[in-house]
Amino acid sequence: MNPIEYIDRLSGRLCKEEVYGGNHLEFLYGTTWLSRFCSPFLLRCIARNPLFSKLYGYVQKLPASRSKIAPFIQTFGVDATEFEKKPSEFVSFNDFFTRTLKPQARPIAASAAVIPADGRYLFYQNISEADGFVVKGKKFDLDELLQDRELADLYREGSLVLARLCPSDYHRYHFPCDAVPEPSRAISGHLYSVNPIALKNRIEIFTENKRRLIVLNTTAFGKVTVVEVGATCVGAIHETYTPSRSYRKGDEMGYFSFGGSSLVLLFPPRTILFDRDLQEASRSHTEIRCLMGQSLGN
Repeated sequence: MNPIEYIDRLSGRLCKEEVYGGNHLEFLYGTTWLSRFCSPFLLRCIARNPLFSKLYGYVQKLPASRSKIAPFIQTFGVDATEFEKKPSEFVSFNDFFTRTLKPQARPIAASAAVIPADGRYLFYQNISEADGFVVKGKKFDLDELLQDRELADLYREGSLVLARLCPSDYHRYHFPCDAVPEPSRAISGHLYSVNPIALKNRIEIFTENKRRLIVLNTTAFGKVTVVEVGATCVGAIHETYTPSRSYRKGDEMGYFSFGGSSLVLLFPPRTILFDRDLQEASRSHTEIRCLMGQSLGN
């Protein structure tokens, strides 16, 4: 399996990602003859059958799953000093996975927009640059993603943020800017993995997976759309905000239960200028690991 590399924003170093279940992902989404022969059937059972992810998510809520927490923290280098709870206080692996952090662990930047969640990111100042960003010739389809022609038209030349949350990441996501959110809209779909191992051969995953759309009405940027994308083994998407209420940047929007997951942010044309280091990383086709609350742009 080829290593997945990303830039750590805090240190500026190029790092190699420790992939949770990497061998399984390589088998399911790889290009070997065995993967090509077996994966269509297995993906129908796993990604296209929500029962698998629900059952897997249920197992992570059982008290017996607590035994996985300490080895997971050690293997993936999770910083337990940031937790509001001690590792011994979590009642299940999912309780640990959906953990809250001490407020000082994620300070909120002074910029107009901030990073909404811990994760690996790609940024596109103009969404037209996102066509085929993983595999040449594979187009990122805005209409399919949003299932709303009027909303898609608003972002044809807009700005795009793609966030990939790894199982080792803090899995609560937050408002990127001051906003009044509308009620979310559900779009049914499958639960394919959003890891680069899967995306490099199937960019359509973003437009095929189960997801929810939230339109944020903002003074600074106009209508900003957040797309919450589920993935393999995600038990559920939990929204914790109240529609039509005013929120500040950094306030919690929701969280994902166990599994990998993704966020997509869309800004209208010429309303945001992403920070220079974020743009430079994406121009090199390299994900950059950001933390919730860091500056996104102005």
